[in-house]
Amino acid sequence: MGSAREWKYARGLHSIGEGCFAYLQPDGSWGWSNAGLIADAGASLLVDTLFDLELTRAMLAAMRDATPAAERIGTLVNTHANGDHCYGNVLVEGAEIVASRASAAEMNQVPPSMLADLLENASELGDAGRFLQRIFGSFEFRGIQTVEPTRTFEGELTLKVGDKAVHLVEVGPAHTRGDVLVISTADRVVFTGDILFIDGTPIMWEGPIDNWIRACERIEGLDVDVVVPGHGPITDRHGARGVRDYLLYIRDQARQRFDAGLSVTEATHDIALGDYSAWGDAERIAVNVDTLYREFNGSDARTPIVELFSRMAQLRR
Repeated sequence: MGSAREWKYARGLHSIGEGCFAYLQPDGSWGWSNAGLIADAGASLLVDTLFDLELTRAMLAAMRDATPAAERIGTLVNTHANGDHCYGNVLVEGAEIVASRASAAEMNQVPPSMLADLLENASELGDAGRFLQRIFGSFEFRGIQTVEPTRTFEGELTLKVGDKAVHLVEVGPAHTRGDVLVISTADRVVFTGDILFIDGTPIMWEGPIDNWIRACERIEGLDVDVVVPGHGPITDRHGARGVRDYLLYIRDQARQRFDAGLSVTEATHDIALGDYSAWGDAERIAVNVDTLYREFNGSDARTPIVELFSRMAQLRR
């Protein structure tokens, strides 16, 4: 097995080791997520599906070409409830679909039809609509049927894929309510879902942020060689450090401005991103500061999603 530095960040299926694969989608921006396959002795486990059916079909075809074990996938694990990791579930027929209980409860909150409607009415949404069209216009959401998990768990769960043990570890709420790491001990690989964005800005829909920081530290402490993030190039376990450092920086910067009485908007525009401004999708700071202020306030009130996209659009512009 090679070092993570040797993996080329190119679209398609990449063999990580004996029966273990990563499916990558550069550039890793909005909706362009990664997935994975763990196979052994004719059995297979798929880690996540993709944002629409065409993308998921292409991925599954590449996996079938790579290994006979992908002809009939026995288990599908959704690392979390965001559509770019689960909208393609309907194409994995007959598989047991596994997710954390918190993730399963969240999965229907943003169905594909909602995104389809937003895109079709984008002209009525101003800045938010133009931004949504720009980032999601390449995907086809109409006609996708939501397929929910058939098995849920809390905490940790160990599955068998042939003779391989695959450990599922719930580390959410963080990015979303029920984020899960998928660890294949035999392959020395972890699939992190959106706990890791490599070379891209993390987005914190849920929090608390300290849970996410601890999840990054947990990845750093794993005995693995290869780390497949939810978005971005393959890395190693030390790749989690950059994400952790960003989260620490944003947390501390937002707290200073919260304590000084700045509004969410004022704080968002006042925080200097420095080196992090070179990361893709830097506008996500608008969501991150909004979520942090909600955490600092101890409030359950959530900013409407269209408003959050409007704030990001203004920053992007």
